[in-house]
Amino acid sequence: MSEGVAPALAPWLQTQLSELRAQRGHALMVSGAEGLGQYALAHALARVWLCDTPTEQGACGACDSCRAVAQRTHPDLVVLVPEALAPELGWPIPAAAQDEIDRKSRKPSKWIRVDAARAAVAFTQLTVSRARHQVVLIHPAHRLNVEAANTLLKTLEEPPGDVRFILACEALHQVLPTIRSRCHIHQMTWPSQSEAVQWLQQAVSPAPSEATALTWLTAAGGRAQGALAWAELGLTEVQWQGIPKAIANGQVGVMASWPAALVLDTLQKVAHDTQAHWVGTTGRFFESSSLPALPHLRALEQWGGRLADWRRHVEHPFSAGLQLEAWMADCHQVFGSAHRAG
Repeated sequence: MSEGVAPALAPWLQTQLSELRAQRGHALMVSGAEGLGQYALAHALARVWLCDTPTEQGACGACDSCRAVAQRTHPDLVVLVPEALAPELGWPIPAAAQDEIDRKSRKPSKWIRVDAARAAVAFTQLTVSRARHQVVLIHPAHRLNVEAANTLLKTLEEPPGDVRFILACEALHQVLPTIRSRCHIHQMTWPSQSEAVQWLQQAVSPAPSEATALTWLTAAGGRAQGALAWAELGLTEVQWQGIPKAIANGQVGVMASWPAALVLDTLQKVAHDTQAHWVGTTGRFFESSSLPALPHLRALEQWGGRLADWRRHVEHPFSAGLQLEAWMADCHQVFGSAHRAG
């Protein structure tokens, strides 16, 4: 992609972009499950607001403003993202914060800190430099810490001049009610399965087969943007369908090199489908033939509860290797009870 050209939006995001452009108000929040493309949609809307010659499809991608956004140098745009997420999205970390991180005096924050919020408020007091609006993009909004959120409240309610806020969120219930109440909430639209599979086949190179793209989409719980992470892992249908019986034997298998959070997410999907199969309903993630012999429903429910407890601490593991070993031992014990009962 050439410098300054806006990336193409997925079809379902393009439709939502057109809807949001028609919305009035100075503060919008796009909200939905992780992996639906909130950031891509919010960024596209920010580009439209700043573009010199927007089109029906969105920002033109060729004007000076679009090039400045692509180069992360537009004077009328401020983006608030956690330091830990900034490199992935291509946004620079403020020099002072980067210096602290480089000196190893602290780790990159997973939260949007109050100093960033204060800088954004100061930005809104400036005169517009070249665009029609000043834009503050916040992603993900549920990662604003309490001090940062409170710092933004007054400006979010009554922004000066032509300031517009666009917030992206994957956990609306975790956003302070005082922030939510100041925003127009847009709920993200889910793509159809066929639409998502077709998009994945076009977005990934080399193009995957329909079955492989469907495996990624299934692993991501139907979230097309989230399926890209599974594509990067090179996940195959055989590997995915082999996970339930592998963990029942205490074997980590293909998940050995995965991040702890992704392993735990996968275990919770196995827990969901095994409980669904036990009560006679269809699972969402695995074929029925891929599931191991099931223990009593009570054992599955207790296992699901333990997975939920571990979820709260998965970002702070004492030792990823030991944690993974403990999870596999627990899986083996849970499903081993089915063989003992048999």
